[in-house]
Amino acid sequence: MSSVRRIPAPTLERLAAYLTCLREMQEEGVAKVSSEALGKRAGNNAAQVRKDLSHLGQFGKPGVGYEVGPLRDRIVRALGLSGGHKVLLVGAGSLGRALARYQGFRREGFEICALFDNDPQKVGHKVGGLEVFPVEEIATRNRELRAAIGIIAAPGPAAQAIAGALVEAGVTCILNFAPVRLRVAKHVAVRAVDLSRELAVLSHWLSRRGRE
Repeated sequence: MSSVRRIPAPTLERLAAYLTCLREMQEEGVAKVSSEALGKRAGNNAAQVRKDLSHLGQFGKPGVGYEVGPLRDRIVRALGLSGGHKVLLVGAGSLGRALARYQGFRREGFEICALFDNDPQKVGHKVGGLEVFPVEEIATRNRELRAAIGIIAAPGPAAQAIAGALVEAGVTCILNFAPVRLRVAKHVAVRAVDLSRELAVLSHWLSRRGRE
């Protein structure tokens, strides 16, 4: 994990994108890839790809490119995905149910191992094979699960209290879908996914194109 911390956040995001591209290439039977071809798939140029991959050490051959399998393995290790991660999901609404049923997480090394909600009508039901537990049980359930990652897929007003419960349960990384900025301790990493904000940006592009 110490090597991961030395990699800048924007580079980590691009490495994650390269990982997705490399997985697709493996499924297509592609054995080798150039920095130019990988950059084209990921939306970057060849120079950026080479700069990003330089954080992983020296490998690849000029004029030959990279072997897809070994490169994917190198990125998996750099992102700390080799051993997999358990994830707590809080929120069994429409978004939470969709996330609980999504099989792609397990393929990338993430296992949603418990689902929580504060709605008594949802507690006790199963979603994607997971029983919905009360939010009050996050800490007790995680004593055995020992998950370090939590996903908040709950309404904004409840997000801060949920974040507090997750941190108290031992979670140190949070992916937040609620449209609020969380206040957490410095040792806790938070990534926010504001769908409304992203749609607003797309709306700007639509209006801009309409004026061109």
